Amino acid sequence: MSDSWIVGINPVEGALSNDASRVREVLVEQGQRNARVQELATRAKALNIPVHHRPREQLDRVSGEARHQGVVARYEAPPMGSENDIERLLEAAGQNALVLVLDGVTDPHNLGACLRSSAAAGVTMVIVPKDRAVGLTPVVRRASAGGADRVPLIAATNLARALRTLKDAGVWITGLAGDTDTSVYTVDMRGPVALVLGSEGEGMRRLTRETCDFVAKIPMPGVMESLNVSVATGIVLFEALRQRSEKR
Repeated sequence: MSDSWIVGINPVEGALSNDASRVREVLVEQGQRNARVQELATRAKALNIPVHHRPREQLDRVSGEARHQGVVARYEAPPMGSENDIERLLEAAGQNALVLVLDGVTDPHNLGACLRSSAAAGVTMVIVPKDRAVGLTPVVRRASAGGADRVPLIAATNLARALRTLKDAGVWITGLAGDTDTSVYTVDMRGPVALVLGSEGEGMRRLTRETCDFVAKIPMPGVMESLNVSVATGIVLFEALRQRSEKR
């Protein structure tokens, strides 16, 4: 486990509400008068979490490029999950397993937005390659709007092997790519499924694509050839939910 900084009003509020036992201290900007920041400080004190008032420069330093809004929290982050956790999570989800796999998404804003959509869709887990993902940085946590604390994030040493583990457990895998005639709206996403998206530039890697059962695209009749990966993630996750809500 390692300490990280949770930055901004909503992320700090989410940590205090959902995982207060891991919050080690809260820093509030000196002279901060925002009512929500003051409320967070009061809540933290009630939970016996130390609250310190510090100069803005100190909050800027620990926040990096993220906008802190006058409040940050030092958080003892649990380690990211590993391939060893996949079977346990699938077993718990059963026929409702819905897995998101991100192959090569390294932008923290995109990863955070994907985690936010995953939390909203009730995703079982998000799997990323250990050497091609940004990790749970303050920017990721802020962009996830609490999603990072609600969805298991698995860092797979070998992504192709992780996909084979999914297949062996009866999960059908659909990868997204633009160079196919199959629409995501014609793929059956009921039952245990995994959805695989690659980076905007390169898409899925060859080995990842070859492991998929289906390859489909989001139809785009307009002039753009691709969507931001976080937008595409939201579309396919909620298409899966739409299908799963319909009576067979």
